[in-house]
Amino acid sequence: MSDIRVGILTVETLDEEARDRVAIAAAAGLDFVGSTDHVCFRGGYGVDGLTTVATYAGLHPTIGLYVGVYQLPLRHPVAVARQVSTLAHFAPGRLTFGVGIAGEDPREVESCGVEMRTRGRRATESLYVLRRLLAGESVTLDGDFFRLQDVQVLPAPEPWVPLIVGGKSDAALRRAATLGDGWTAVFTSPQRCAESIARIAEHAESAARKDVAWRHSLELWCGFGPTVEDGRARLAPAMERFYGLPFDTLDRYSPAGTPEDIAAALAPYVEAGVRTLHLQPVAGSSEEAAYGVAQVKQCLARAIPVSVRT
Repeated sequence: MSDIRVGILTVETLDEEARDRVAIAAAAGLDFVGSTDHVCFRGGYGVDGLTTVATYAGLHPTIGLYVGVYQLPLRHPVAVARQVSTLAHFAPGRLTFGVGIAGEDPREVESCGVEMRTRGRRATESLYVLRRLLAGESVTLDGDFFRLQDVQVLPAPEPWVPLIVGGKSDAALRRAATLGDGWTAVFTSPQRCAESIARIAEHAESAARKDVAWRHSLELWCGFGPTVEDGRARLAPAMERFYGLPFDTLDRYSPAGTPEDIAAALAPYVEAGVRTLHLQPVAGSSEEAAYGVAQVKQCLARAIPVSVRT
C-alpha cells in the first residue's frame, strides 16, 4: 500500500505532550502528523496550523507534516507564501498544505475582516497567488481582493509543496481541479467522494491540466475501543465539545470501534480514489491512538486489492 499515506491530525493546543505524540506517531510507522487550523473558533479557540506543524518539524527529523485545512481566506496570500517557503526550506519534502475557505464559525470569518459571502472568491484568488508565488514566479495582479506588483517570494520550495483543497461545492471542486494537487473530503459519503473526484477530473480536463499526481484525501474523526459502543462513548464528547453540535449529527461519518472496524469503514473511500487518510483519533492514550491508526493502515493494506491501490 505504498501509495496510500495515513497519519494523525490533531485539533488540540500545543502542550508538553507534543514531543511524545510526534515520537509515538513516528515509532508507530505513521506517514505524517498534522494540524487543523483556526484563528478564533467558537469563542477564541484553535491553533495556527502552520505554526503547529513547524513545531512538529523540530520535534522529529523525518516524519511528514500536514496542514488540513488552513483557513486561507483569513490571511494574506503573500504572507502565507513566505511561511510555507520558510517551513519547506527547513523541512524539505515533508510538508503537504491543505487549504479551505473557512465558514464553520461566521464570527471567526468576520473577526478577520472578511465577509462571509466573499470568502469563496477570496479563497480562489488567494490560492491563485499562492500557487504562483510558491512556483517562484513574479506575480502582478489587479484582483478583486489583492493588488500586487512584481511580487516574488524566494526561494521557491524544492521539492514542490502539494496544495490540497477542501470544500464540497462545485466551486470548491473546480478550485481543486484548476489550482490544487488534490482534494480533501470531510463529512462525505464514499459515493459522494467518488462523484466529487470524478467531477474534479472533468474540471481538470476542461482546464487542460494534465499529468497531475492527484493526492485526494479524507479527513475524519474516529474513536478507538474494544467495541463500537466503547469507541463511540469516547468519540461523542470530544466531537460535541469541539463542534458544539450533538453527536448524532456527526456520527454518520465518524467510525468507531477496533482498528478492523474503522478500516472497514474507510475501505470504500480508498476504492473511491482517496490516497491520504488524516485521522483525528480519540482513544485512551496517545499510544493507543497512534498505534490504533497504524493498525488501521495495516488492515487496509490487507483489505484493498492491489488493482485499486495502483
